[in-house]
Amino acid sequence: MTEHDQIDAWIDAHFDEEVRFLQELVRVPTDTPPGDNAPHAEHTAALLQGMGLTAERHAVPADAVRAHGLASITNLIVRRRYGDGRTIALNAHGDVVPPGEGWTHDPYGGEVVDGKLYGRAAAVSKGDFATYTFALRALESLQAPLKGGLELHFTYDEEFGGELGPGWLLAQGLTKPDLLIAAGFSYEVVTAHNGCLQMEVTVHGRMAHAAIPHTGVDALQGAVALLNALYARNDVYRGVRSQVPGITHPYLNVGRIEGGTHTNVVPGKVSFKLDRRMIPEEVPADVEAELRRVIAETAAGVPGVTVEIRRLLLAHPLKPLPGHEPLVEALQRHGKAVFGKAPPTMGTPLYTDVRLYCERGIPAVIYGAGPRTVLESNAKRADEHLVLEDLRRATQVVARALFDLLR
Repeated sequence: MTEHDQIDAWIDAHFDEEVRFLQELVRVPTDTPPGDNAPHAEHTAALLQGMGLTAERHAVPADAVRAHGLASITNLIVRRRYGDGRTIALNAHGDVVPPGEGWTHDPYGGEVVDGKLYGRAAAVSKGDFATYTFALRALESLQAPLKGGLELHFTYDEEFGGELGPGWLLAQGLTKPDLLIAAGFSYEVVTAHNGCLQMEVTVHGRMAHAAIPHTGVDALQGAVALLNALYARNDVYRGVRSQVPGITHPYLNVGRIEGGTHTNVVPGKVSFKLDRRMIPEEVPADVEAELRRVIAETAAGVPGVTVEIRRLLLAHPLKPLPGHEPLVEALQRHGKAVFGKAPPTMGTPLYTDVRLYCERGIPAVIYGAGPRTVLESNAKRADEHLVLEDLRRATQVVARALFDLLR
């Protein structure tokens, strides 16, 4: 029996334990907002300790967390050193958007039905807390001589941009691995992703009684003009094509609008939040300048309104860094062995924390447990779930790849 066969056998023998671990993680909510995620980190650390894995707890200062609009963040690092050589980190995030409506399973139940585990964050990305933890344990079960080391990074700020998750760990000098594998899905190795610019636009007019609207300036009408101008840019963006497989074109979405005081009052203030996805070929500074120009030119054509623009997030696109090739090769080789087909290298329209590692020169790829598409997983929708067979096989692929990279 080869070492790879032994890894597979260990994961098969301990798979029920891996599923129970994931259920425990799903049952502690990490809805963000409100973003009170330290309790989940404490629970995770306790579960890891029960497996003989000590997790360092790195609490982000409360004032920084509150300024970010969250309640608490404790990031975890598990360090395992085997000898001289490169360090490979495995990163997954525990924070997730609230469950919303329409669930037919308890979003915090971790129910297993027809080979699928249901729950908020089961697929993105508490599932990869399990993938990476049990891949590490399977690797160490061999008791084989290894070089270098492994780190588990379990962080809690992906939904708000990652700056207080991996970004904070890296900025504080708490870690600087040589290579990184981050949470993803089982049927592709992602090496590039979109960037994201989020902005809040506030339109100011002047309130008035609805019986005498001419005495006011309708901020909502001004906002409508801006929204029409911004959404019209999508017609232009559809003609801008990315050369990265899996990524199509830029696009813009407005996800939240609020304003006005009452039905019988001309609204004096309306604000909206927009999300502009950037393909890897775009320059973020140019994208932001274009949006600010469109907003300013449109507002100038609406008498009486003024506009404020506040940047909420700027996540740069991910482009492959030289040095990521050994990760890709190992994951593809073992993906073919375990799944029967090598996972292709792809881009994804999402943005992820991985960019924060690459911005510091750390080559990275995205691979973990999950389906072929985000849509299939129901991530950020009702009845999010993870196919358990994907979890089992992805754990085997990651463990096998780590063995080859560290032996």
